[in-house]
Amino acid sequence: MCEDDHGIGRRALFVTGAAAALTLGSVSFASGAPATGQETRTVRGTLPTGSPDFVYVPVEVPSGVQELRVAYTYEKPAVPAGTPGNALDIGVFDERGTELGGRGFRGWSGGARTEFFVRADDATPGYIPGPVRPGTWHIALGPYTVAPGGLPYEITVTLTYGEQGKTPRPAYPPARAKGRGWAWYRGDCHLHSWHSDGRRTPAEIAALARAAGLDFINTSEHNTHSAHPHWADQAGDDLLIMLGEEVTTRNGHVVALGTDPGTFVDWRYRARDNRFGRYAREIRRAGGLVVPAHPHATCVGCNWKFGFGEADAIEVWNGAYTPDDEVALADWDSMLVASVRGGSRSWIPAMGNSDAHRDPDPVGTPQTVVLADDLTREAVQEGIRAGRSYVAESKSVSLSFSAAGPRGEHAGIGGRLRVADDAPVTVRLEVTGAPRCSARFVTDQGVLFTSAVLPVSGSGTVEWQTTAQYAAYVRAELRHEAALGPLPGPLAAFTNPIFLGA
Repeated sequence: MCEDDHGIGRRALFVTGAAAALTLGSVSFASGAPATGQETRTVRGTLPTGSPDFVYVPVEVPSGVQELRVAYTYEKPAVPAGTPGNALDIGVFDERGTELGGRGFRGWSGGARTEFFVRADDATPGYIPGPVRPGTWHIALGPYTVAPGGLPYEITVTLTYGEQGKTPRPAYPPARAKGRGWAWYRGDCHLHSWHSDGRRTPAEIAALARAAGLDFINTSEHNTHSAHPHWADQAGDDLLIMLGEEVTTRNGHVVALGTDPGTFVDWRYRARDNRFGRYAREIRRAGGLVVPAHPHATCVGCNWKFGFGEADAIEVWNGAYTPDDEVALADWDSMLVASVRGGSRSWIPAMGNSDAHRDPDPVGTPQTVVLADDLTREAVQEGIRAGRSYVAESKSVSLSFSAAGPRGEHAGIGGRLRVADDAPVTVRLEVTGAPRCSARFVTDQGVLFTSAVLPVSGSGTVEWQTTAQYAAYVRAELRHEAALGPLPGPLAAFTNPIFLGA
């Protein structure tokens, strides 16, 4: 075993745009590598407060390496209340380099693992199998937060020499399942397995998705696409499995929903770097949707700072309904108001997902219910993009929401009822599976109607009369009984809007 310290004088600082990346002194192994056996190097250092978002440790890999294995530890001292402690993420790039775009990307586990390996025939979940070729690899460290006294770390790199195995040919789930034609399909598009910081296997998630009454799911591991080949045997006629990534930046997270198999989307930028548009377009070129996730979440780096100009939809409801979801719902509604009052016909639909990681996180709470041509990737994405959807807390809740004009005109969720401004409009909501809930009709003027509490059967029909002059759009919210006086109760379901007027 060889040990080394990363001294301040040995590091080089590379600046790209507004973001800085620190490259430390390299870890070297003998160029004349043995045919078999192992070699290990250990390096130590301390990252100061104010460190760049990413710190790279070069590893000089000789030829003849069968496996690269990395283990790391870092100190987590107690800090005063309100002061960030130490948190250090990790990943690796191969000899193709660390340039943005990820050509050399070979895996990322964030803070979920303390060690990983990569070899031709296998890799730790979160990492990509493939040949361990000679050249300069880079261990990527992400000092998520650094305590006032700095972040002391230790990295151990072990190379195993020998003949490399064969890299498996990836198999991916089909982009189509057996659907019901033009119908409502239930899905959860934000899920985590053990390929990032989740604790469930793909098989466990698929079983829970079926139990939750889902027709489709989307994989969304943090900053890696390693799970994509591990879902094929979980798909079936009853479950469409789409592939994606949760692009986890320091200024917010975005779900790449339904990208082509094997698509990696880089995450190493902040809003000030003006790079998000490039990667949003990359998601779309790969056939995916751009969905900012939990935009008002309170965790470090979770709050969305990139704006919504590139969004195809917004994840308004994330997991158990909490105050930050209420803020996200109000913010999204304000965006609808700005859209209709600005004369724009474009708007951003809302959706909801579970963001389930581990027990007891329920898969499919909430779930987005989409009206689609069929159970295919493209049809589901089109339904989401068009706003033909509503969000329900479980499979028990079903809604039918429509608006009708005086001459038989009719529009459903995400549509437009084309009537004169003063023409009478009947808004109708049919509900099942929502005992003791109240319906609210929300417009650009605010909440204009609240129904009586539904019976314990959970079924009922609510109607309301309005005009396009009075309401430029109307959407429905189904809420549980309030625990505190006049405050609205938590959501049981909500719809995307119906727009009124010519």
